[in-house]
Amino acid sequence: MTSSEQYKREIMRDLAQGNVESLNDVNTDSGNEYENFDDFAQRTTTDQRRQLFGRSLHPDRIPPSQMEPELQKAIAQIKPNERDDVARAFFKNLKERGLDERHLEQQLGLSTHNPNRMSADDVSKLASFVYHNHPDIFREVLAEQPGIIKFLSNPVVAGIIGIAAAKWLGRHK
Repeated sequence: MTSSEQYKREIMRDLAQGNVESLNDVNTDSGNEYENFDDFAQRTTTDQRRQLFGRSLHPDRIPPSQMEPELQKAIAQIKPNERDDVARAFFKNLKERGLDERHLEQQLGLSTHNPNRMSADDVSKLASFVYHNHPDIFREVLAEQPGIIKFLSNPVVAGIIGIAAAKWLGRHK
């Protein structure tokens, strides 16, 4: 069994048992459980999500062969205006690191560097690049634009946000 499969099993076992002990130090004035992901996204602040994702996002635990198709599927399902916002946020953060949009367009084989004109495939390529090369930026964009998480499969979500997923996946056992 690969380490990522073992990790997924451990996370899912923790989720099934309702293990939320690592959330005790996160201040969420919204109660202990969320009805669904939208409730989680609406009732938590960007700072709370940033704190949760900052502690639990571990790109080294989810191999590219598993994460890239998940990102592609998830990004294809979010609304076009949300997809534009995600791309814009990635570019903004990457630009602060000195990475130019036009250079990234060429390097990643994007059809454009304009977030308003990017296809779901373009945003998926950009998200995958950021996930693997700049996980801190990926965490930041997830905290600002959590809609992507909604469409990832449960084991991948668990791997990304760890035990925090228990709060909103717990009701879907």
